Amino acid sequence: MVKEKKLLISSSAFKHNERIPDKFTCEGEDVSPPLEIKEIPKTAKSLVLIVDDPDASGRTWDHWLVWNISTKGIIEEGKVPGIQGVNSAGMRDWHGPCPPRGTHRYFFKVFALDTMLNLVNFTGKVKVEEAMKGHILAKGTLIGKYEMPKEKKQN
Repeated sequence: MVKEKKLLISSSAFKHNERIPDKFTCEGEDVSPPLEIKEIPKTAKSLVLIVDDPDASGRTWDHWLVWNISTKGIIEEGKVPGIQGVNSAGMRDWHGPCPPRGTHRYFFKVFALDTMLNLVNFTGKVKVEEAMKGHILAKGTLIGKYEMPKEKKQN
């Protein structure tokens, strides 16, 4: 088995393991944050982005699912970079952090693939992960954290 390479993923809006600004959450404009991906293999044909929250009650909450992203490595703020799948809210859109209590971690997982995925728009995470099997060249993760502001919790 060939070892997967590591992608470097960052955001100009927040650093790894630090707080995601309100602008990108339900307390702000609820737009997707800008991302930059480096170390993309030259043989990659597309990228996949999965943003999820493993700290949600009962199960991992999927916030955003996008595939067939360009290998240029730039995802602009508030822009849809590829084909969107269905998140846990049942929507095909960015669903920003909005935890009911406590600090939650949001994993921005990027995968470089040796193919484009032939999936319909309303595909969920399980089907996307199945379609990626055997095609992942590299992967990387950026973690952001968010907790609702204290003044909002008291209301």
